[in-house]
Amino acid sequence: MKLINHTLRLLFFIVIVRPLVKIIIGLNYRNLPSLPKSGPGIIVANHNSHLDTMVLISLLPIRLLSQVQPVAAADYFLSNPIKAWFAKSIIGILPISREKSCQSDPLADCRSALNDGKILIFFPEGSRGEPEKLTEFKFGIAKLASQCPEVPVYPIYMHGLGKALPKGKFVLVPFFCDIAFHPPLLFGGERRDFQNALVKTFEQLKDKVKAPSWD
Repeated sequence: MKLINHTLRLLFFIVIVRPLVKIIIGLNYRNLPSLPKSGPGIIVANHNSHLDTMVLISLLPIRLLSQVQPVAAADYFLSNPIKAWFAKSIIGILPISREKSCQSDPLADCRSALNDGKILIFFPEGSRGEPEKLTEFKFGIAKLASQCPEVPVYPIYMHGLGKALPKGKFVLVPFFCDIAFHPPLLFGGERRDFQNALVKTFEQLKDKVKAPSWD
């Protein structure tokens, strides 16, 4: 079953996702890409659409697909058996709990995955926000970086996917996606300092895109 799921995942990204991203949506790199060449690593990106994860995975070579795990909310993606199978087996998510009352450490599985050489995709805003608007970053990424200080963090800013498939919509509208990259960051000693540096980095990346606001 594991081999079947792996094969289905490969086919999904090679036959469906990559043509969708490159032909129907289209990508415009605003600067030189900075991406993991192997694991462990953490890709950190803004979050406006379900397409975000697909685009980020498509940026990486297909040989790394088995190492890539998007960190996602367990309560949303595991809400029914069919969605759970697709999210875990095809998208490859690493589900974590968003419940504050949860007694276990929600980042424990993230640390374990990084120790196994995985490349995590992390959305520090948490849930999807309005197109082109950055919302407050949750503190989880700073905590995870402090617990795995040797793991590089790759900031990536995307613009356009919130217009192509905004939150609550189910019809794809072809809309060019602009992407800005930043060299990897390493944790340097204080969680708050790392958090502030990451927020500042995304503000700089957003300015690099210089895209007009949407009404």
